[in-house]
Amino acid sequence: MKKRRKKKQNKNNKTLKIIRIISLVCVFILCLEFSYLVIRHYFNNNKKQYFNGTNDYIYVDNNYITIGSDNNNDKMLEKAKISKYNEKKEEEWTEIYNKSNTSSYLGVDIDNEDNILVVGNYTNKKNSKKALLIKYNKDGEVLLEKNYKELDNTEFTNIKVVEDGYIVTGTTIYDEKTLGNKPGGALLIKYDKEGKLVWKQNFGNNKNAIYNDLLVYNNYIYTVGKYSNNVGIVSKYSLDGELISYETFNNIDEFGFTGITINNDNLVISGGKVNNSSNTDGVLIKLDLDCDYIDQVLYKEKTKDRFNKVITDSYNNIVVIGSRAVNNKRNIYNYKGLIGKYKSNLKKIDVIEYGDNKDDHFTQIREVNNNYLVSGYSLYKEEGYLSKFITYSDALKVLEVR
Repeated sequence: MKKRRKKKQNKNNKTLKIIRIISLVCVFILCLEFSYLVIRHYFNNNKKQYFNGTNDYIYVDNNYITIGSDNNNDKMLEKAKISKYNEKKEEEWTEIYNKSNTSSYLGVDIDNEDNILVVGNYTNKKNSKKALLIKYNKDGEVLLEKNYKELDNTEFTNIKVVEDGYIVTGTTIYDEKTLGNKPGGALLIKYDKEGKLVWKQNFGNNKNAIYNDLLVYNNYIYTVGKYSNNVGIVSKYSLDGELISYETFNNIDEFGFTGITINNDNLVISGGKVNNSSNTDGVLIKLDLDCDYIDQVLYKEKTKDRFNKVITDSYNNIVVIGSRAVNNKRNIYNYKGLIGKYKSNLKKIDVIEYGDNKDDHFTQIREVNNNYLVSGYSLYKEEGYLSKFITYSDALKVLEVR
C-alpha cells in the first residue's frame, strides 16, 4: 500500500509541475504581448512625423521664392527654411535657419534690389518665442538679421517693403499663466533699410491679439487680425504709425482675419465666422477705405470652414483660398483645401474643395501667368507632410500639382 501511495504522489507532483510550467509559459507570453502592445502604443503616439511646409511665396523674374519650415534634421526639430525655384519649379538653393531650438518663416517680400525680406519666429530651449527678420540677397546670403521681443511670446507674421524701409505685422503676448498689464497684443513695426526700428505700435488684448496680414495703399497701412478672443479687427494707420481708424467684428474664429485685398477702392478681408459651438463659416467682408462696413458674404457648409488668404485678380474678381475641417467621428479633424471666386459685389461664382490626401492645407494664392498658383502642404501616409504647388485655371480647374 505504501509503494502505491508513493507512486500516486509522484505522479501527482509531476502533473502539478507540468501545469505550473505551462502556466508560467502562458503568463510569460501574455506579459510579452502586453509589453509589445504598450510599446507599440507608445511609439505610435510619440513618433515624430516628417514635415515640410510652405507658408508663403513670391513670384519674381520667372522664379519662385518660398518660405516655411521643415524638420529634416537628427532631432526632427522644426526649422525655418527659404528656397529658390526656377520657372520649372526646380530647386536652385535652400537655406535653413539653425541658430535656435525651433523656428519658422511666415511672410516674405522683395525689394527693388532683388533682396529677399522674410519674417517669422524662433524659440529658445524654454520655447519662448522671439520675432525674427532676415534680409537675404538673391543667392541666399544673409545681409541683415534682426530679432525682437517684448512680452513672453513675440513673432512677426508678414512684411511689406516700402520706399524707405519695411512694415512688419505680428504679435507680442503674455503666456496664459503670466499675470501682467504691460502693453502688448497686435504688433505693427517699421524698420529702416538698415534694420533700425523707426516706430512701433501695439493694439488689443495682451493675451491673444495679433495682426496677421497687411497692405499699403494710397499712403496708408491697412492691417487685419484679432483684437481679443473671437473679435476680429481691421485697422488703418498712417505711414508714420498713427492709428487713423479701426473696426471690430464679433464671433470671428480663434485665428481672426487672415487676409486683405483692395477691390474697386474698397477693402475685402477674409476669415472664419463662428456659427455655433461646432461650426464656422468662411467669411468675406467688404469695407470702405475708412474701415466702415459695406457688405459681407458667408460660405456655409455645416462644417468648420474658413477663408485664409484673398486676392483681386486681373479681371477684378475676388479669389480666396481656405480650409474645411471635417470631424472623422473620433474627435480628430481632417482638413481639405478650398478655393473660391466671387464677383466684386461678393456674389459667388464658385467654390471648389481640394482633398486627395488625409490633410490638405492651403497657405497662399497669387495670380501667375493668368492662372492661380496655390501653395500649401499635404499629408502623405509614408512620407509625412510635404509642400506642394497647385495651379488652377481661371475656371478653377486643376492644371498641375507639383
